[in-house]
Amino acid sequence: MRQNEQELRQTFVQIGRLMYEKGFICASDGNISARLGPDTLLITPSGLHKGLLEPEHMLVVDNEGNMVRSSYGRSANLKPTSELPMHLEAYRQRPDIQAVVHAHPPITVALSIAGVPMADCLLPEVIVMLGLIPTTEYATPSSEENVRAIRDLIRHHDGLVLQRHGSLTVGDSPMQAFMRLETLEQNARIGFMLAQLGVRNPLPAHEVEKLLRQREQMGLSHAGEREAFCQVCGTCHPAGQPHLPTLRTNDTAVPHPNPTAALNQTELRELVAQVVQKTLGS
Repeated sequence: MRQNEQELRQTFVQIGRLMYEKGFICASDGNISARLGPDTLLITPSGLHKGLLEPEHMLVVDNEGNMVRSSYGRSANLKPTSELPMHLEAYRQRPDIQAVVHAHPPITVALSIAGVPMADCLLPEVIVMLGLIPTTEYATPSSEENVRAIRDLIRHHDGLVLQRHGSLTVGDSPMQAFMRLETLEQNARIGFMLAQLGVRNPLPAHEVEKLLRQREQMGLSHAGEREAFCQVCGTCHPAGQPHLPTLRTNDTAVPHPNPTAALNQTELRELVAQVVQKTLGS
């Protein structure tokens, strides 16, 4: 059921605190928005700690980013987040989007800097609930360049990694967009652990195909996303190897890590022991 404005304000407060408590943001990082109607949005302000928001801090803007209602109380001198243009672009590209959450989840950001892709077929729940997670080209935050960076990708995806910047997740409610942020960072955390172990073991194409059918049956799929799964996961030619995308690290194109690389049991035990010893000794 769609929330009214007062309920949305309370939800923004809750999500801001959750993002801070879970380490997805710090200081004045992050922003949240939601549709109030066909022509207006509720959005968080610039410069405030999102873990300390109050309901009256939220601002109402139109689809062009103009303030449509006089601020009051504690929000009298506040301005919308500087990332407002990115939010507006997401709504323009996807009429189905009802809410947008932008955060700076640290593992996701670290992997994007290291050139480790998030667009992998590793976890069943990620494939079904979120789909592939592409990474944008680097763009200056709060710029028109950043708007262009998300424009094409947001049409077909519910979660994006913003190169060196953070994440952008969307949904049919603020809470769904937040939960997709949680899923995205959990996927990054597991990917990071796999990288430490030297293992990358994606799901076979035929298993991905079954998950995609589930996703379609749940009404979560988007036009054109099967082509992306074909390229990354090999679903269009399950008997062969997937077409692996390239990624960029320090402006140099490098091959996607070998997804079939695996260690034997002895090598794996030795590597785990080394990782544990190094971790405990640090």
